[in-house]
Amino acid sequence: MTTFGATVLWEKQGSEPFTDNKYSRAHVWQFDGGAEVPASSSPHIVRVPFSEPANVDPEEAFVASLASCHMLFFLSIAAKKGFVVRQYRDAAEGELAKNEGGRLYVSRVTLKPGITYVGAAPDRHTEAGIHHEAHEQCFIANSVLTHVVVEAVKGAREEQDDA
Repeated sequence: MTTFGATVLWEKQGSEPFTDNKYSRAHVWQFDGGAEVPASSSPHIVRVPFSEPANVDPEEAFVASLASCHMLFFLSIAAKKGFVVRQYRDAAEGELAKNEGGRLYVSRVTLKPGITYVGAAPDRHTEAGIHHEAHEQCFIANSVLTHVVVEAVKGAREEQDDA
């Protein structure tokens, strides 16, 4: 079994109140490789100044995690099929909705990958197949109940010469 970890660190700031729920939600995510990411609740959930809009919020991180996992599998599959990816850009989006019990959840994540290639690019059918296989292999997508949709960006597939 492989385990993964992250440290989430929050500290009360000085004499700021706490029991009145008026405290900063800014915190830090620390990862084993040394990376630190400034995080916060979303300003859509907790108003500014109690959230920090410039920081990554858990909802954004969830979307990025799904998009990143899909991309990594896509790149691996494309390489095995002999396609050289020059750039992969995904402007992924997540939607928050209420479930049957009235609780908020990330109900849908839409991946919008735009890919350019060096040399020959796969046809649309082959590229869609690579996306399907990447989605099937992505263990993050296999770990959640959120409906994940892949909408490849039109016009981004153009072939390019070696530059």
